Amino acid sequence: MLDQAALAALNHLLLGASWARARLAPFAGRAARLSLPPFRLEFLISCDGLLTASESASDSCDVEISLPVNTPLLAMRGYEAVAKATRISGSAEFADALGFVLRNLSWDFEEDLSGAVGDIAAHRVAGLIKAFGAWHQQATRKLAENFAEYLSEEQPVLVNKNELGVFSEAVSQLGDDLAQIDLRIRRLGA
Repeated sequence: MLDQAALAALNHLLLGASWARARLAPFAGRAARLSLPPFRLEFLISCDGLLTASESASDSCDVEISLPVNTPLLAMRGYEAVAKATRISGSAEFADALGFVLRNLSWDFEEDLSGAVGDIAAHRVAGLIKAFGAWHQQATRKLAENFAEYLSEEQPVLVNKNELGVFSEAVSQLGDDLAQIDLRIRRLGA
């Protein structure tokens, strides 16, 4: 049941993106598996570029995309963090096309909402949601900055950049002084 809901959601997004269906259509009949433990979604590409449920849960598929368990946490750090932790096996060409589509597919929730509440209300709700998302990102960034400042200033567990620069210069100067002392000792011994 969860598989059907996921496929329905992905197909809804694909229906609004003809470029994505055109990119997947050449791989009609190919099987793919997307796993994010404990969930596993197996599907086939149809001739029109949509996704259909796989009739048999076989061990063989053309592409398998395995996401780590901590993907939701990695997603907060951005796409690059998720991509780095993702494991892909199988047909390189199919994996590339599928990855490109999944990476660039986006939901135009304002368009879907406008069918239910009208264009103006949907635009205002979308604006509020975007503003909340921006506020959430800013609040998270400021919290991280304040926590780092606390750890470097109030409870000096971390070293700030200025102190690190001063320490690096002192270490360099100490190295130069030791080299001069070593040279003087060698001159005295000779």
